[in-house]
Amino acid sequence: MAERRGRPVGATGPVVRRTLHLLDAFSPERTALSLSELARKAGLPTSTAYRMLGDLVAWGALERGEDGAYRVGLRLWELAALAPRGLGLRERALPTMEDLSAVTRENVQLAIREGTEAVFVERIAGTGAVPVRTRVGGRFAMTATGVGLVLLAHAPSAVQDDVLGEEIPRFTDLTVTDPAALRRMLAETRACGYSVSDRQVTDDALSVAAPVHDHRGEVVAAVSLVVRHGSATPSSLSALVRAGGRAISRALAEP
Repeated sequence: MAERRGRPVGATGPVVRRTLHLLDAFSPERTALSLSELARKAGLPTSTAYRMLGDLVAWGALERGEDGAYRVGLRLWELAALAPRGLGLRERALPTMEDLSAVTRENVQLAIREGTEAVFVERIAGTGAVPVRTRVGGRFAMTATGVGLVLLAHAPSAVQDDVLGEEIPRFTDLTVTDPAALRRMLAETRACGYSVSDRQVTDDALSVAAPVHDHRGEVVAAVSLVVRHGSATPSSLSALVRAGGRAISRALAEP
């Protein structure tokens, strides 16, 4: 077997998996972790975790603070920004999102589907807008958010079956968790061209989202306005967000 630096090539797989387990230990709730916490979460001996973390810090994937805790480094953010789906889409969509934000002074969000979840690639927070639970680079269930409902409505049937066949997370008393009711919502989303998520994620937020199409007409993303419940009606927001979706779609179709 060929070797590199004394290590069999076939042994690199476990090393990569261990490294990914270390990185996967971080979450929005736990952005700073100690050596012992990282070792425990990754299922590694402390000495092994220490050596691997040293390599990650040297490369810039992680940073170690004066308190000894490890945090995600800027090198990972720089690398993630090169992802073609997120980067090109974000650049083409940002002018329209800024226009929507300037007109409404509300939250404007852009998301794509990754497997069975929605991933947020951009968000503009309006002045005094209702707080939201989403963040750029964060993942969220497609069954509750406005953008998620659009993405799920246009996802392959196998993806819909996978999502609706699992336990559907509940965030508020108004979160729809019945698969049959969700299938009706998805059909309505496809029929009318936009989705409505009314207080499904937080008790005070209304989200209206519309699809973004690529040059082939396929839905590749969703854009939404998120406002405080009671400040606007879905019908009044739908015209704006659908116009925004069409404008981003035209931008994506440009050479």
